[in-house]
Amino acid sequence: MHSSTQRSGRGRRPAAEVRAAAVDAAGRLLFAEGIRAITFERIAKEAGVSKTTLYKWWPSPGALAAEAYFARSQPLLEFPDTGDLHADLVTQVTSFAELIAEGGSVIPQLIGSAQTDPDLAEAWTRTYALPRRDLARERLLKAQRAGQLGADADIDIVIDQIWGAFYHRLLVLRTPIRDLDIERLVTAAIRGAG
Repeated sequence: MHSSTQRSGRGRRPAAEVRAAAVDAAGRLLFAEGIRAITFERIAKEAGVSKTTLYKWWPSPGALAAEAYFARSQPLLEFPDTGDLHADLVTQVTSFAELIAEGGSVIPQLIGSAQTDPDLAEAWTRTYALPRRDLARERLLKAQRAGQLGADADIDIVIDQIWGAFYHRLLVLRTPIRDLDIERLVTAAIRGAG
């Protein structure tokens, strides 16, 4: 048990603190050892929480892993808005590429496990995939209103083109993400959107 999770004095830790400790422990283990390390027994031990508490908050270890991935990725994937759509997309997509490189096989493991773990699949979509897509959509719609994208540009297709290229290389081709020319990818997507 980590000493940082210990509390001096008597009584229980606040629920938010306990939940944060579990998510933090799951994130550390996920990135260090992969999805197989995410068991309620291991997280309970690492975070200093009871397995009962973990079962109360997450229907499966996979659901906890998805939330931990989102918590770990959220500050790294903030979407900038400098007014320069191309520069903002390159910045955000480069951060995404760095996260993928840091995590190695984390995304393929999560997506692969989601095929047989409906709790993980639901948590991945709810806590990560849809919120990330909404942020991209919001930034692209703002650019469209500013005339940086054509009025008839299909924002969802632009999102699929840019981020889909990563998932295709990562999950289908299994080629290094670092080989993807982000500048050219963003330029082609914006040009195609008019």
